[in-house]
Amino acid sequence: MQKLRTYTGLFLLLLLTAVGCTPIIQQSAGVNAVEITATKTTNPVLQRFEFNPVLRLEVNIPEGNSTIALSTLEGVMDTHTLSYISKLEVYATKQMYNPTERNNLDKGQLMATLVPSAKKFSLQVPGKLASGKHHLWINVLLKNTADMDGKVQLKITNLKDAAGRRYPVKQNELSNQPIGFALRKPMDDQVVSYRIPGMATTDKGTLISVYDIRYDNSRDLPANIDVGMNRSTDGGKSWSDMKTILDMGGPKDNSGIGDPAVLFDPVSKTIWVAALWSKGNRSIAGSGPGLSPDETGQIILTKSTDDGLTWSKPINITSKVKNPKWRIFFPGPGNGIAMADGKIVFAAQYWDADKMPHSTLIYSDDHGKSWKSGLGAKSNTTESQLVETSPGTLMLNMRDNRGKFRSVAVTKDMGMTWTEHATSYHTLPDPVCMASFIKAKVNVNGKMRDVLFFSNPNVSDSPRRNISIKASLDYGETWQPANTLLLDERDCFGYSALTKIDDNTIGILYEGKSSLKFVRVPVKQIIKYQ
Repeated sequence: MQKLRTYTGLFLLLLLTAVGCTPIIQQSAGVNAVEITATKTTNPVLQRFEFNPVLRLEVNIPEGNSTIALSTLEGVMDTHTLSYISKLEVYATKQMYNPTERNNLDKGQLMATLVPSAKKFSLQVPGKLASGKHHLWINVLLKNTADMDGKVQLKITNLKDAAGRRYPVKQNELSNQPIGFALRKPMDDQVVSYRIPGMATTDKGTLISVYDIRYDNSRDLPANIDVGMNRSTDGGKSWSDMKTILDMGGPKDNSGIGDPAVLFDPVSKTIWVAALWSKGNRSIAGSGPGLSPDETGQIILTKSTDDGLTWSKPINITSKVKNPKWRIFFPGPGNGIAMADGKIVFAAQYWDADKMPHSTLIYSDDHGKSWKSGLGAKSNTTESQLVETSPGTLMLNMRDNRGKFRSVAVTKDMGMTWTEHATSYHTLPDPVCMASFIKAKVNVNGKMRDVLFFSNPNVSDSPRRNISIKASLDYGETWQPANTLLLDERDCFGYSALTKIDDNTIGILYEGKSSLKFVRVPVKQIIKYQ
């Protein structure tokens, strides 16, 4: 019987070789088979970013095998990828799926580097592997000239040991990561953390991004925080230097301003940014009833009438929109909208006298000369975003402190009354986080259609991870699972902002950990079912 098994194994090996198949398992010098599997990661590869894993390799050396002395990892990439890459790296980490290591390869061991010069490459990986499971990562650093609409595609074919033996790597598909841009990363301009993205597109096609400049740490207000802005005139392929557009005089009195939201008014050609000013400790925990900066947080606006080149001095509208009984009232974050009848609207939230939060909105029907507020859509909801599904009808998509799902409500009277939507609190998973929600007319298989796009960490529990973009082709009545794109599987702070770039492209600006990442996403990659 033992001889029959041996002959059968030899016959299968000869058969695979005869038909041109390479066995995926190879014997080492020991007695058991060594298995190596490569799996592509799901995350963009970012310009200006040091850690962009594209493949994770699991090397399984069963007990009883001899220690393998390493020599090289051999692989191949396509011509475009070769032109994009400035350096390849190999890292070793203790665990394959440790979320921290997925985000911070700097905590792993750098084993090899290579500046590739040909499509076929070999990475020198000195060291020894004993029996057990070992985890290697292929990391990519990009040239600044890499095509933002390109892909990084490569494959690891073999692990070669010092004796010349090759151990084939099982890899079912090429790595296929989109290329993006690290708009802000820790210690840019000596700032510790960047958070809370918002983004809008002007009539000239200029992208305006806004965010918190958190100078000292990643914590929320009250803190030393200003509002920053970058603009792009080429669809996000390149960006201007950071400009500080709201600074309320901190940090001497611990004043900070943050949580920005941005919109473009196509009638007045004005960009508006709204944010929360905390004078001293006047953020959520330290605010009380009243209207003055010494009593409660303040709603501050700034505007630009020259496509984001210059910005106005701060405009305080708190006394015009806040009910003095509320403990705090503030907008955003994310983006606002311009309605079909010319109104401009920001999502907002207030905390009532009992410290219960309610999502709502503020709006102007005279292009920013005066502002009004709505009432609460649902208790225990906070950060929200809105779209106009049909003329005069607004849909509010809300972060719900109850957890698990987003809540959704509709108003036809500018937030004075609300009706909970049929999809509310069971359709869109959410780990209690901010999300982005926009309506855009885009090209869907050759026809221009209104589509609702939604982005968030697509999980119901912490940690925040799996940044995804979803599309609804029926104004939010349904969200087909097929129309979901998982963009980044890694743990993150989770906030995001969407905008339309052109008829075929959506832009997303989202948080990593203290970083802001931008990716151009083709509509056809999101919408797969109609």
